[in-house]
Amino acid sequence: MLEQIADVGRDAKRGGYSRHAYAGPELELRRWFVEQAVRRGLDVETDRNGNLWAWWGEPGDDALVTGSHLDSVPGGGAFDGPLGVTSSLQAVDLLQAKGFTPARPFAVTVFAEEEGGRFGVACLGSRLLTGAIDRDKALNLKDPDGITLAEAMKAAGYDPELAGKDSEALRRIGRFVELHVEQGRGLTVPVGVASSILAHGRWRFTFSGEGNHAGATLIEDRRDPMLPASQLVLAARRAARGGGRATVGRIVPNPGGTNVIASTVDVWLDARDSDDARTRAMVAEISEAAHVAAEEEGCELRITEESYGDTVYFDQNLRDDIAAALGGVPALPTGAGHDAGILAAHVPTAMLFVRNPTGVSHAPEEFAEQADVDEGVRALAAAIEHLAS
Repeated sequence: MLEQIADVGRDAKRGGYSRHAYAGPELELRRWFVEQAVRRGLDVETDRNGNLWAWWGEPGDDALVTGSHLDSVPGGGAFDGPLGVTSSLQAVDLLQAKGFTPARPFAVTVFAEEEGGRFGVACLGSRLLTGAIDRDKALNLKDPDGITLAEAMKAAGYDPELAGKDSEALRRIGRFVELHVEQGRGLTVPVGVASSILAHGRWRFTFSGEGNHAGATLIEDRRDPMLPASQLVLAARRAARGGGRATVGRIVPNPGGTNVIASTVDVWLDARDSDDARTRAMVAEISEAAHVAAEEEGCELRITEESYGDTVYFDQNLRDDIAAALGGVPALPTGAGHDAGILAAHVPTAMLFVRNPTGVSHAPEEFAEQADVDEGVRALAAAIEHLAS
């Protein structure tokens, strides 16, 4: 089913796909999802935070909900997010073909801005729904073009004044199950379940120096913020040890000219480890090194925590129930964040993983064999039938 959307949001510059929240390709995918859901007799609604809900039967409390997201990171792969959505629709196909009808409310959902690829904060749709992020902070987030989330929502036909914690929508979720492509090499069989998500967050380091001429300014006269920014990259690698992960994937110098010494450099750090204490300690070590490097170059440094989530442990009873219903499948932790991880603090939540033989994700080479994708659909259908009977 992924082939139906294979041409939407292709990124000719980066390769892969760039499908960002409330922008053209992602809006096209939203329309595609609504069309596919309606074809299956599902009733689609949009909640206050731009999340889509396709109900099989009457909406209600204590619902079984599945789904994922349709947005991507810049230049992302074909499977991250959309696989969970298409697999949910195909699971409905299998269940309808055998005459199954859910005995409890059931919905397929699509969460908005899961990757944070446009506004910088991951899982915005689920964070807003659960109240995990301040409403005003979220609405004032800006994309690289200076457009706020509120402006983007309004342009896409959604009312930002309604955004924020949605207790009614949250109350309807009895249990949530998300299928996702595995984003490492931890799974050696077609399907597994998630045990936990590493503690992780994003930090923005802003180094301020003095913009100047690249040819006319002597080295000893410079206050070049690019130097401490580069030291931050090295410090991140040094600090990531014993299972920790620290990554700098984005650096933005201002004004960005080839023959110009930058006046400011923004660096984004993604840091993850097994628990809160280890993650915070790693970030503290990196931050200290960044402060020292900035001082040595005569620059100033401001650090902003843009998002953070503590270690998530998925509901063990639900996880074991699903694993047993599937005849016994392995459980494994993941270093990747998901909407399921945000919801886990409020409702019993589980995840199914589909094997990724390359171990590559957030890149065009992300992959899953069709046979494993089909097995994932069957596993999700079996889980739905078991949990919604």
